[in-house]
Order: sequence, then structure tokens, then C-alpha cells
Amino acid sequence: MRPQCDLVELMRARLDPLGGEDQPPRRGDGDLNGKASPSGRALRSAAVLVPLILHDGAPKVLLTLRAEHLNNHAGQIAFPGGRVDGEGETSLQAALRETEEETGIARKYVEPIGRFDAYETVTGFRVTPYVGVLNPGYAITPQISEVAEIFDTPFDFLMNPANHQRQSRVWNGKRRYYYAMPWEDRFIWGATAGMLKSLYDRLYG
Repeated sequence: MRPQCDLVELMRARLDPLGGEDQPPRRGDGDLNGKASPSGRALRSAAVLVPLILHDGAPKVLLTLRAEHLNNHAGQIAFPGGRVDGEGETSLQAALRETEEETGIARKYVEPIGRFDAYETVTGFRVTPYVGVLNPGYAITPQISEVAEIFDTPFDFLMNPANHQRQSRVWNGKRRYYYAMPWEDRFIWGATAGMLKSLYDRLYG
């Protein structure tokens, strides 16, 4: 069996199934700051896709650089995704819709594999992360109003615990701690790094 197939089988075995109700967050920005999730506060629902590229060499993860003018997480590296529409949209549908809007990758090229622990952000979102394999044939067209850049990062780098740094900075007058995974000239940190650490724990912890 090819390594890529082994990875997909591992994910199918370790991740949660696609259907079912959205769960309370089990991970979050507060985990390193003495405030384990769920916090009990009202949260807005959001969903993201962790897009896996398996058809072009070693496995890679597609990431976006958010535009500087956005209200939330401006200028940060993120997974494609966003808020769940309140009119009956599921979190998976939201993740696929937002991925298509932000990156131009049509949902027909995404093969969803599973989901893992919902994540509570300091900005008040409950984010449900899904993993999906990108099948060949898609085209990337960034939505310039939201996305400044789209790039990929080696999966093995992101899943190597030696690269899971704990850093801190002062925010709103308090020192806050967070995960960071600097790669080349990219600074992957905060909720994105936290979800990647959560994915690592699911698959290999």
C-alpha cells in the first residue's frame, strides 16, 4: 500500500465520522492559559477544511494567508473556512462552501475524510475542523477580498512534535501562550497551529 493510502486509512480510523451533531469544543486557545474548553460562553459556529494534497509528491496541507483588513485574525495563516450559515447549513457544508469561495477549489474536487475536535477561539468561535483530500483537476483562484495568498506546507513537518513550539505574547495587557509552527518564512500560530496540534494528537498521540 502506498504511504498516501496508509495516511488516508489512518485518518479514517482515528477521525470522527462526517455526520452527526456538532460537538462542544474540546480544544481551544485557552488550553495553554489555564482555561480549558468548553468555557461555557456563547460561541458562534464556524468550520474549516484541512485540505490534503496527496497526488503531487509527499503529502502537503494547503493553507491561506488572510488579508490584512479583515476583522478577525487579519494577516494570519489559516485553513480555508468561516462562519456556518444559520439557515440550515451544516458545518461540513460551510467548510466546503467557504473553501470554494476563498480558494476557488470547487467542492467536487474535495473528498472529505473525517472531522476532529471542535476548537474554541479567543475571539468567540466554535470551529469544527474537517480533513479532506484534494483530488487532481482543481484550480486555485484566491478571493482577494479575504485571502492574500495560498500556499502548501509539508504534512510531515506539521505533524512533527519537534516543530510544535510554545510561544507567548502580550495581548490586551495579559501574557498569552499559544502553539507556533514556523516554517521557512511562514509563521503558523494561534488557532491554526492549535488545530494542527489537535490533529497530531488524534493521529499519533
